[in-house]
Amino acid sequence: MKILDIVVHPHLEQSMINKAWMNRLQQEPNITIHDLYGAYPNGIIDVNKEQQLLLAHDRIVFQFPMYWYSSPSLLKEWFDVVLTHGWAYGSGGTNLQGKDFILAVSIGGSGVHYQAGGSNKFTISELLRPFQATANLIGMRFLPIFNKLGVNLFSNEEAKQSAEELVKYLKAEH
Repeated sequence: MKILDIVVHPHLEQSMINKAWMNRLQQEPNITIHDLYGAYPNGIIDVNKEQQLLLAHDRIVFQFPMYWYSSPSLLKEWFDVVLTHGWAYGSGGTNLQGKDFILAVSIGGSGVHYQAGGSNKFTISELLRPFQATANLIGMRFLPIFNKLGVNLFSNEEAKQSAEELVKYLKAEH
């Protein structure tokens, strides 16, 4: 199975956890790392290149930090311009059907904040529901979210351990 890990972090060099995940995933032979902010510092996305990457992989992973209860803005732009009508959905838009869709999300706050009655009032799954709706629309199989909470307090060892957990999760049969 060929896996595409689309890393979406506007300040990747400052993120211990996302760097740890990316660096560990780069060691895997069937995982392609694609850093969106590195590839498109001006925000102008090469739609054909992105669509070709998607076609060449079976499992698509969107790796990002939780930003304002969603993803960094470049991922929204990516969805808007890459997942086009007639290509990803709508009449003839079947190119991604049956592929796996996974979110790998790092969250600074602790789990106590992301539950009913918590300060944020919603679970991670509830907050990220629009991604599941996108996967449904384009015919992808939305797999359970891989998330790590409280990452702002992780030690280097905890970051490395979570990277190993991510590798195991991405390579597992679901």
